[in-house]
Amino acid sequence: MWRSLGKFILKNRIVLLIVVAAGTVFMGFHAKKVQLSYEFSRAIPVDNPKYKTYQEFKKQFGEDGNLLVIGIQTDKFFSQDIFNSYATLQRNLKKIPGVEDIISVPSAVNLVKNPESEKLKSENIFPDKSLTQTEIDSFKTVFLNLPFYRELLYNPDTTSNAWLMGVRINKDILNSKNRNELVAEIEKYATAFGTSHKLETHLSGLPLIRTQIATRIANEMSWFLMVSVILSAVILLMFFRSITSMLLSLGVVIIGVVWSLGTMDLLGYKITLLTALIPPLIVVIGIPNCIYFLNKYHTAYNDHTDKKTALVNMVERMGIVTLFCNLTAAIGFAVFAFTKSEVLKEFGMVAGINIMVLFFISLALIPIVLSFLPVPKERHTKYLDNPQLNRWLDRLERWSLNHRKLIYAVTVILIAVSVIGIFRLKSVGYIVDDIPKSDKIYTDLKFFEKNFKGIMPLEIVVDTKKKRSAIKFDNLSRVDSLSSYLATFPEIARPLSIAEGLKFAKQAFFEGDSSSYSMPSELDLPAMYEYLSFKSDSGGTKNSFAKLISSFMDSTRQQARISINMADVGSSRLPEILAKIENRSDELFPKEKYEVKMTGSSVTFLEGSRFIINGLKESVFWAFLLIALCMLYLFKSLRILVCSLIPNLVPLIITAGVMGWVGVPIKPSTVLVFSVALGIAIDVTIRFLINFKQELPHHNYDMKQTVIETIHSTGISIIYTSMVLIAGFIIFCFSGFGGTKALGWLTSLTLITATVTNLVLLPALLISFARAKK
Repeated sequence: MWRSLGKFILKNRIVLLIVVAAGTVFMGFHAKKVQLSYEFSRAIPVDNPKYKTYQEFKKQFGEDGNLLVIGIQTDKFFSQDIFNSYATLQRNLKKIPGVEDIISVPSAVNLVKNPESEKLKSENIFPDKSLTQTEIDSFKTVFLNLPFYRELLYNPDTTSNAWLMGVRINKDILNSKNRNELVAEIEKYATAFGTSHKLETHLSGLPLIRTQIATRIANEMSWFLMVSVILSAVILLMFFRSITSMLLSLGVVIIGVVWSLGTMDLLGYKITLLTALIPPLIVVIGIPNCIYFLNKYHTAYNDHTDKKTALVNMVERMGIVTLFCNLTAAIGFAVFAFTKSEVLKEFGMVAGINIMVLFFISLALIPIVLSFLPVPKERHTKYLDNPQLNRWLDRLERWSLNHRKLIYAVTVILIAVSVIGIFRLKSVGYIVDDIPKSDKIYTDLKFFEKNFKGIMPLEIVVDTKKKRSAIKFDNLSRVDSLSSYLATFPEIARPLSIAEGLKFAKQAFFEGDSSSYSMPSELDLPAMYEYLSFKSDSGGTKNSFAKLISSFMDSTRQQARISINMADVGSSRLPEILAKIENRSDELFPKEKYEVKMTGSSVTFLEGSRFIINGLKESVFWAFLLIALCMLYLFKSLRILVCSLIPNLVPLIITAGVMGWVGVPIKPSTVLVFSVALGIAIDVTIRFLINFKQELPHHNYDMKQTVIETIHSTGISIIYTSMVLIAGFIIFCFSGFGGTKALGWLTSLTLITATVTNLVLLPALLISFARAKK
């Protein structure tokens, strides 16, 4: 079959060349249209209850992750120069298209009792103009007398002197490419303010984090793609000593990259942190295809000295090898498409499809282009007789034949040490987990966690199940009790709810006395009721208190919202905090009368991490099972199947053990390694065993002699392709994302180990199994 296919390709080379070229032009058109994803996470399935709760919350109360915060630290905040400049910064930011609102000290309002209208009127504390020092000092006294703003806009700790400005961004802008310009404009003004007063400005919040991560993804994808191509070119030149072979190989993988990007657009996907890895992965996985095809072509040409015969022989001998190598690699990625995580599905779908597409491109393009090129010269095939590599292959041969007991003993010891390390593994992830601790994104986030206890949104919605029941005193007191409990957590900032609004209103009702900032009693409410308008003013505009009500209650007054900012505590600590909150809320709000839901970006992050990790664990199992079935179909021997799986399980166990010993936790980015590495590492086994199977009849089924011949005939190409793969993954170690770094060095470690086990352990197993069979 494969011999006939080789002849067919050469006979119809012009037609096939036109088909590949036309397909590449079409996919290139779509590749140009692929866009970056600006969504923070799409890890949770749309039918997940927590996802539905989050969507209901956003529909009812609006976005929870659209606040960008700016922080400074100074004990001269209320000096004339700095305060007026800070107010100017606020005015400039408010003019930026897409900025909906700003909360800061200069825009802070006070509630003032108006006996004539019998309402609470909101007034700006600081007039919107340039103020004198005397005016600032006077208004400062009023502001600091309002407990509502403590720990919200400033840290009352005198040793901290930290001040916060919150910039609320339009959600439509937030999910579009225009966000880059908006965030850059905010950064420009904030940095200019800090520079003019020699203050360090700290910027954080999900809008900033999402924007900077998306930008870095795009930059890294371009950089990694370029480096992987250059690195592959250097290795190919070292290997083949031929510019045409190098250019042919690069042409194949570049076409593969174009097809992968085009596939993303055709499927309606965008570039995410995961799918951004696909183009350089296509290069890394595609180059070994080219090396094996070219290696077999050069070997066949040396044997037959006829180009056409050599090309047909290349397709015949390497077609099935490359098919199953690409198939197992595709399985290693494609199994992610069966998970419930949307972001993993996209990654698995695009990678799986295009690894197989890469096989067909290689199978068609390489023989066709070679048929037009001159026959290989002696210097192009000189690598086939590399003395240094052959000496290493001789050593591998001696180890496999004469030191099998030592090989098995070392393997058992390594597995035992690795298993101990596996028991040390921990599972934990953070929202900004992939950002280095020295990065400004990370250090700025820690600034807000230190001074304001964090900025990650957590929302609690209390459903009283009755209209207007949320404004009853008993329920308001319960909300306040839960808020007070939440405030006891060191990781949680002061909660905001309707209870805080009532405290603010009570202070205003009692002539601004700060000691009156407390939850109104049941006796206070009737006297205050005339001042607490839940309706719109005449003309349809809402007063400040009505706006506060609408922010923390629904229109029917049935649901009350408690809004919290908290630290990025990680997926290990967060469930503990949520469990404690749930226990306390059950005590305050019995389930037969109330329904309490916790949601927000913090909850969806935790749920997303759980889905991704569980999905990845399942994918490793399915990848292993499907690859095992492929191997069983290919070799039709349980003995060969066992021999093939052991050398690939050992590297995975060793990698997991290393993770445990060096303290690398189980998280989405690190679990990804096992399925990817298994799909790629098994390629070496397939190439070795198929060559072994093909050579066996030529040596009268002498297992020992066939193993020796296989080591020498495939060893060189295995070593070179392993070098390409390892070098390709090592470049990920230079990523600015911790997860991508982990993918780089952990996969490289797995591939190095797999190369050794397949060239040392696998031959030893084949000989031992053969003797055991006898």
